[in-house]
Amino acid sequence: MTYLQDALVNRVGEFIQIRRDIHQHPELAFEEYRTADLVATKLESWGYAVHRGLGGTGVVGTLKRGQSKCSLGIRADMDALPIQEATGHAWASSMPGLMHACGHDGHTAMLLAAAKAIAQDVTQNASFDGTLNLIFQPAEEGGGGAVRMMEDGLFDLHPCDAVFAMHNMPGVPVGHFVFRDGAAMASSDYATIRVHGTGGHGAMPHRAADPLVAAASIVMALQTIVSRNVDPLQTAVVTIGAMHAGQANNVIPALATLELSMRTLDPQVRLLLERRIKALVHSQAESFGVTAEIDWRKGYCVLVNSAVETDFARQVALKLVGPEQVTLHGPALTASEDFAFMLEKIPGSYLLIGNGDGDSAGACMVHNPGYDFNDDNVVTGSAYWKALVHAFFASKKQAKDF
Repeated sequence: MTYLQDALVNRVGEFIQIRRDIHQHPELAFEEYRTADLVATKLESWGYAVHRGLGGTGVVGTLKRGQSKCSLGIRADMDALPIQEATGHAWASSMPGLMHACGHDGHTAMLLAAAKAIAQDVTQNASFDGTLNLIFQPAEEGGGGAVRMMEDGLFDLHPCDAVFAMHNMPGVPVGHFVFRDGAAMASSDYATIRVHGTGGHGAMPHRAADPLVAAASIVMALQTIVSRNVDPLQTAVVTIGAMHAGQANNVIPALATLELSMRTLDPQVRLLLERRIKALVHSQAESFGVTAEIDWRKGYCVLVNSAVETDFARQVALKLVGPEQVTLHGPALTASEDFAFMLEKIPGSYLLIGNGDGDSAGACMVHNPGYDFNDDNVVTGSAYWKALVHAFFASKKQAKDF
């Protein structure tokens, strides 16, 4: 537990304050100017070479020691959400309608705390031989900031042999680590369905073609796709989150609109959903004498953790906190995460750290007005990143020496 003790004694206070400062000043996707400047300034003061503006507001801090070409990437996200905070904390958001409701403030603080500790002791640690890239990413919340950073040359300018990221998880005991190799988080796609009919008087429906009735039938028919088209051993979610049609009780509208989201854990199931939803929507519309148009928007891909890197990350946690604080292979999640795009390019792993369970404040689910990141994880999370960095370079050095 050396890393944890070191973190508790020397780093926790400073970085909890940084976390709360970021929390008080939330910024939406691609607007993380203040947060990015704070991150870049801190990294520069600790001796990192800093690349600003990658992917818009992204920051990469690079620390290189020795002659090895071995390289490691660790990513934290920085953006907030358009939610009105209701925690009542002294450090609550100062921006009306914006808050850090997913813990990205904590993810940033954990990685900054680790960055400082690594920079302070790297000259005394002979095992550190290579390049460390700390990636502070904008726009994870639907903005695809990972893709923007890669389009700007993230891995060309800052090559990585492996890349890792961590997210807090309410409902799991604080500081408890959860790992999963293979498909760990779902893909996400979105669709807007516009059902076009012929409007008319509510008293004379035979003179109209009612798109609202057709849309209602489409809603019910869509429920059969997962139950009757998807293999029961696979995972898929089809959600109709909004339905809009008409304004008066005696007027048949000319248009009805549905908003959908789809999630899967398998690329082939993802394709199946798209094919079946489009076919079903058009056939349902035709059966009611109306037409439908579908605006299909691809979101994030399935997040797949590579087995070797996940086992490496798992072993670091076992050594750091012991087996009682580690879930070796947890369940997959149907939430989505754009770190998945980085994992399509570079082997690595996305792990979870518990934010609190039971009646604790940390158990409040993310994307909720009452959510807050558990500051105890600034200690545990930063200690984990420090341990992973040293273990990674030590393992590469041992392999080279062997």
